[in-house]
Amino acid sequence: MTSTLLKFFGPTPLSRRKALWGMALVAPNVLGLFFFFGVPVLMAFITSFREWNAIKPARYVGFDNFERLATDPKFEQALTNTFKLIGLTVPIEMVLALGIAVLLNQPLRGRNWLRMAYFLPVVTSTVAASVVWTSIFQPRYGILSDLLAPVGLGETKWLVDPGLVLIPVGVVAIWQRLGFDMVLFLAGLQAIPGELYEAALIDGANRWQRFRNVTLPMLSPTTFLVVVLAIINGFQIFDQVYVMTLRTVPGGVGGSATTLTYFLYRRAFTNSEFGYASAVALVLFLLVLGVTVVQLVMQRYWVYYESDEG
Repeated sequence: MTSTLLKFFGPTPLSRRKALWGMALVAPNVLGLFFFFGVPVLMAFITSFREWNAIKPARYVGFDNFERLATDPKFEQALTNTFKLIGLTVPIEMVLALGIAVLLNQPLRGRNWLRMAYFLPVVTSTVAASVVWTSIFQPRYGILSDLLAPVGLGETKWLVDPGLVLIPVGVVAIWQRLGFDMVLFLAGLQAIPGELYEAALIDGANRWQRFRNVTLPMLSPTTFLVVVLAIINGFQIFDQVYVMTLRTVPGGVGGSATTLTYFLYRRAFTNSEFGYASAVALVLFLLVLGVTVVQLVMQRYWVYYESDEG
């Protein structure tokens, strides 16, 4: 025990003092993370096995909440809507972010201002952005209706039609996430050695061949990071659904815009089914964890990491 402590704190009084100061400096963050994140997560896990409405005492029900989830059509619909949004937002978001990053990596005039303009939505309040976009998608007075009027789509009920409501939600999610992905791609592009492009030019590669055979492989670690973060963000879409469907039908007509996080919110704070909502939260956590683990396993087949050897 004593030897373990000496290895951790160091053999000299100075090293022990430095170790203690380091622990003291990180203690506020560690304690805050434990009490404001760790404890709630643990309580949510315990509550998922109980029936509790915050009024009556909690009652242990075992796996009843999870069995109910397996047969709940509304949960299945929320899960389907979430995957639809991920399938809609992630590919478009990545292609646009990569294209903009490649463009803004060129020696353009005023490119720093353009980079700032594309990044501004990232730091904009999601609620405020959703309110503005809701007005844009209004069928009669929205800007989009004026733009689409010449082709006969001027009064399309984007936020009411069950088949269309996920589109404006996805548009806002893409618009607000685009700048963040662009910055990641820019960092990846600027880390690619220029010698590789010079070698490709000597070999007679054109612009597309350089992009496909040099840029994309060297950018694969950044692409992997963007994919993981974008999918996690897709699982967490809530504000856009809440704000954009609030004035019509909350959650969309027939739950057509209800995502897992919105479904969780409704069960917890509208129906006071905190045990059931905690079960949804646990399933959501396991889904995100499972998808991330699968991506970590699959990355070995397409992600290229430059070796530091030699």
